[in-house]
Amino acid sequence: MGRVRRRRQTRRGRLRHAAAAVLGGAAVVVSLLAPAGHDPVPAAQAGPAFPSVNYAVAVDVSASLTPADVKAEKAAAARIALGDVSASSHVTVFGFAAAESGDQRAVDPVCPRTALDAAGRKTIGACVDKLRGRGEDEGTGTDFPSAIRQGVHDLTTGTDPSEPRVLFLLTDGRMDVTGSPQYGDPAHREAEGERQLERELANAAAHNVQIWPLGFGSDPDEEQLGRMAAGGYQKGCVALDSARPRAQKVDGAKDVGTALEKIFAAAHCMRHEEGPSERPPATLEIGISPLATVGSIVVDKGDPEVRISYYDPNGHEVPTSGTFRGSRFELAGATGTVEALKIVDPLPGTWKVKAEAPEGHRSLPVAVSVLWQGELRGAITMDPPSPQAGEKVTVTMRLQTREGYEIKDPRDYAGLRVRGELTGDGFRPLALDLSDDGEGADPEASDGSFTGTVRIPRSADGALKVSGTLTASGLSADTRSEGGRVAPGELPVAAALEPLAADTRPGAAVTGLLAVRNTSGTPHTLRLSVADLRPGLLSVDPAEIEVKPGESGTRKVTVEVAPAAVFGDRLGEDGLRLAGTLTVTDTTDGGRALVRSPLSVRVTPEPGIWDRYWWAFVAAAVLLALLAAAAVAWTRQHRARRDPYGLVLCLLSEEGDVLNEHTAGHGHKQWYEFAVVEPHRSPRIERRANGPYAVQRSPEGGAVLRRRGGGRTPLPARGQVALTDTLSLALGRQPSAPPPPGSGADAGDGGTSAYQSYL
Repeated sequence: MGRVRRRRQTRRGRLRHAAAAVLGGAAVVVSLLAPAGHDPVPAAQAGPAFPSVNYAVAVDVSASLTPADVKAEKAAAARIALGDVSASSHVTVFGFAAAESGDQRAVDPVCPRTALDAAGRKTIGACVDKLRGRGEDEGTGTDFPSAIRQGVHDLTTGTDPSEPRVLFLLTDGRMDVTGSPQYGDPAHREAEGERQLERELANAAAHNVQIWPLGFGSDPDEEQLGRMAAGGYQKGCVALDSARPRAQKVDGAKDVGTALEKIFAAAHCMRHEEGPSERPPATLEIGISPLATVGSIVVDKGDPEVRISYYDPNGHEVPTSGTFRGSRFELAGATGTVEALKIVDPLPGTWKVKAEAPEGHRSLPVAVSVLWQGELRGAITMDPPSPQAGEKVTVTMRLQTREGYEIKDPRDYAGLRVRGELTGDGFRPLALDLSDDGEGADPEASDGSFTGTVRIPRSADGALKVSGTLTASGLSADTRSEGGRVAPGELPVAAALEPLAADTRPGAAVTGLLAVRNTSGTPHTLRLSVADLRPGLLSVDPAEIEVKPGESGTRKVTVEVAPAAVFGDRLGEDGLRLAGTLTVTDTTDGGRALVRSPLSVRVTPEPGIWDRYWWAFVAAAVLLALLAAAAVAWTRQHRARRDPYGLVLCLLSEEGDVLNEHTAGHGHKQWYEFAVVEPHRSPRIERRANGPYAVQRSPEGGAVLRRRGGGRTPLPARGQVALTDTLSLALGRQPSAPPPPGSGADAGDGGTSAYQSYL
């Protein structure tokens, strides 16, 4: 909280100083030129990042690998096609070992160049299944030079050189050409194999072919695998270590999916995020970043009988083909053990994958992961906006999605590299160190704003341009720039605006103050607009302000948020952060930019019925609970008033003598049922279910006697009721209050003293 307060105080201080400078006539503002980098137009107007890739898969089928290893390699080869996100990508698959006689060959093609559209993906599994391990007389060595040569040939023949070329090498890394005559006499074959391997690796690098080895077997040669990874083309889609080819060991078939997805993601400059694993039936969750423009949810089903349903972050079940709520879907591999749902323009947030399976098909776990590509945009500003020669300026690069939504979660831009540069007339380019670590000029760590400072050289005498470039694995690079000139002195009109940041609702507005001063003798018209954001999300009012000669003061500026319908499903439950730039230009002075101030508006959905009237719901619930408690208490009290427990039943002779005394227990529905046994010899009362007699307490005092088929008769506290011609029933002295049911005593016999004492 202390840091937040200091930041707010700093902002207020900047506004006060800026306003004082404007109103005091000391402010100078740089004129912004058209950006030399990308236009600050949101990427939503461009097509999504959806590049195609050409790749080949070389599968080692030599004798150094067991049948189980070859089976795992085949699973990996088939899996490669399912993880790709572009229907225009192509793949070839071939097995390799060694040619050890004239009628043998080192390479066995099984899958010709195949487009990975919906039809092509269905054929990959069938052709990969043709791979098999070599027998003793079929050439069982391992010829890496021939395998790499074949891969480079497949990737460069009839392909677009601008598309990435990737060779997956599935092997244990143990080269053996000692039985191959093409490598010369036996004594020199090993050395010749090494020489030709170096030559083929250099040829792969020259043809821009990346090599990604995947190590199989119990003890793969990791040094050799790493050598082949480093020998191919090293400059991937971005200049980051995460995109540089490397070898990875696979510990059995169970690791194929995860290992391959990591390599595949790095080779294609994609992000890979692993989700949970559970046996069906289960619902698994996986997150998709707001930066993603295209992604693929990959589900390892284990059993082809498992059926998968997909739900977006708003809870809607999405189709597996076609368009739904602004996203486009395509499913591959639904009938196999691995399926992948490709999504163009996915809704960001937590997706749910529901796995169901019939009985007998629930023993294997279902695992989910996601591969995605995205676009990261930046908005760059310079403060002060009118630097003079020798003055220090603060440069800030704020991260945004392609639609202009603000990025705050550090996980979304993990591994990001931000490079800045200041260029201009009269000096050599200066590097800018932009960081998001909360140190120095950066006010807050990990908030998506990269900040640095640079001093304008004293030799600067004309145009200026500050640029920032964002680079990250899985994200297309973006360069932004802000241009201007070294301040010539005091400008006729100056302006200052505090950075606007607020939380609000769709259709609402945020208000700020613009300080202005006109020192000239003519009126000036200032134009206000919002940049670095998709048009229509935010608008500013008024759009123009006229500043009269000599005027000095403040004007109210209102930024209006678009209605909820414009955001659609993208708004979600947690809302969105809009990050734009409010620009003020002086149209009278040739469109000179006076202000470029950051906008940060968090838009949350309109509150629902619960959010608006929760207090009424809570009050009603409390009232209902009280009424229910009162009803229960009344019912218990009513039942307690009629509960026969503790009634002392006295059986009397014709002469009024007490023949038997019996204490009633808790009754059935407030009735204690009994019978008179041995009425002629030794008459006594015993409890009998469905007996001919029953008693219960009377709320007015005494009790009520019920005879089977004879109606009900009041039994007063002091009196008696005839049961038979010779026997009567009376009440003895009662306890003060009956105990609750289950307290122990239910019924019993007592002596005559209770009745006698009562009388």
